Amino acid sequence: MAKTRGTYITVGVTGASGAVYAQSVLRFLDADPRVERVFLVVTDAGQRLIATELDIVAADGKKLAPLLTGTPAKKIEYLPNKDIGASIASGSAPVDAMVIIPCSAGALASIATGIASDLLSRSADVCLKERRRLVLCLRETPLNRIHLENMLRVHDAGATIMPAMPAFYYAPKSIDDIVTQFAYRVLAQLGLPQEKQYRWRGSKLSP
Repeated sequence: MAKTRGTYITVGVTGASGAVYAQSVLRFLDADPRVERVFLVVTDAGQRLIATELDIVAADGKKLAPLLTGTPAKKIEYLPNKDIGASIASGSAPVDAMVIIPCSAGALASIATGIASDLLSRSADVCLKERRRLVLCLRETPLNRIHLENMLRVHDAGATIMPAMPAFYYAPKSIDDIVTQFAYRVLAQLGLPQEKQYRWRGSKLSP
């Protein structure tokens, strides 16, 4: 009997603020036994973001995942954004879902207009055409009309727009609490619900 493979996820990182979100998602994916493979694509601006916000610099992209997760990260495969011929650029590649976290307005625009000029935008385009899960964690504020129209366009094409907009109703005690709970919600959107995710149980009305 053939072995059933685990989940394959693509993680894209752009230059929008919020590198810690990507770091958290990668750590959880790396530790999740349901996940068999993670493809990591980081734009040039994303590399700069990671260096600025996390003080992590990897001259060799293949060393980036271990530095981000603090583990050997053997299931995470780094793919250069310029490698438009990488496996995930084809709909025949076994990818179940993709998240771009954080997602810049520029990346959103490329996806919304179908300009697949690099691996990040091409792999997102593949998810849309193959009707796979695509989650875009937009990090931009305030929003102009172009941003809003692009969000509506990718939403209508099948993507989930999930701005990096953390909640506070669970009374977080630290930035790590905020990042972790948002990461849990992102993973749930990818089809990987987390047992430790906070779930609202309702509140009592005042008399």
